Amino acid sequence: MLYHLIYPLHTVYSFLNVFRYITFRTIYATLTALVISFIIGPWLIKKLTDFQMRQSIREDVPRSHLTKEGTPTMGGTLILFALIAPTLLWADLTNRYVWLVLLTTLGFSIVGFLDDLKKVKDRDGMGIKARYKFPLQIGIALATTWILYITLDFNTQLWVPFLKRTTPDLGWLYIPFGVLVIVGTSNAVNLTDGLDGLAIGPVMVSGATFLLFCYLSGHYKFAHYLQIAFIRGSGELTIFCGGLVGAGLGFLWFNTYPAQVFMGDTGSLALGAALGTLALVTKHEIPLAIVGGIFVLETVSVIMQVVSFRLRKRRIFRMAPLHHHFELKGWVEPKVIVRFWIIAIILGLVAISTLKLR
Repeated sequence: MLYHLIYPLHTVYSFLNVFRYITFRTIYATLTALVISFIIGPWLIKKLTDFQMRQSIREDVPRSHLTKEGTPTMGGTLILFALIAPTLLWADLTNRYVWLVLLTTLGFSIVGFLDDLKKVKDRDGMGIKARYKFPLQIGIALATTWILYITLDFNTQLWVPFLKRTTPDLGWLYIPFGVLVIVGTSNAVNLTDGLDGLAIGPVMVSGATFLLFCYLSGHYKFAHYLQIAFIRGSGELTIFCGGLVGAGLGFLWFNTYPAQVFMGDTGSLALGAALGTLALVTKHEIPLAIVGGIFVLETVSVIMQVVSFRLRKRRIFRMAPLHHHFELKGWVEPKVIVRFWIIAIILGLVAISTLKLR
């Protein structure tokens, strides 16, 4: 909005020419998201408390989590407002990729909101049953991937890091692949959101990494030099990523241990879907699995635990997802959180390094 209102005035006031630069608008989208979080965060937490939007602790978690009973949930609404508002203010709203990522994020947030609402109402922490929730997620992801495939005339090649000329064309299989990426990332972030600040840290690292990927993929010279896919218009998503980092930092202010508010599925499902969509648009689906390695590990730990118990009647981990395993081994919560953040940062650097390893 500001871009459309202010940039045309650069012919009169030359200093307003800075609004044409994605880097400038990304910086201020990040700062705007951070300021919005600080302003409305305390008010939102109070409202969530007043409306009894409190977390119910499930029985299948470590007993130390019982002290978290009653903490306000649905804090993802803060992240979403602090993310969407700066994007609308600073991004070029004629860009179709911006709207696609925004609407996908919003769609998954609605599913998460309904899930959180049921948890609060039933007071059992279970939420919507998977047989109802997954079809909703798949439907939204299918619509997103279909739009990429049909409306935006998107190429269906899969770009493989480390291999210069390996870009297999998935054809129509790109649609189920895209659904898998979006839904898989959404639920992986959701599984990771089990400790105070645990999920938002890797989300911010992923957001910062994709800020770079979006900018480079949307810049013809950089994309050609780095031998990555040039996606015309994807550079505008850099503003969205900046808003994501700023909103994440602002939310972490209130979500850091001991948390004043929880993200809830409202935030985790939406943020995961946003990362998955960014990966599809920029053709960085494989680097997403690297930078989001924490999410992958958490998901794999759950799968391994379930499969092992069903086949062998034995558990591999003391409890899954993986962060609960380390809790039961005696690690205090902040230690688990910070060490997972450190791993996320390392994985983010590895993902960025793939730009040169081709």
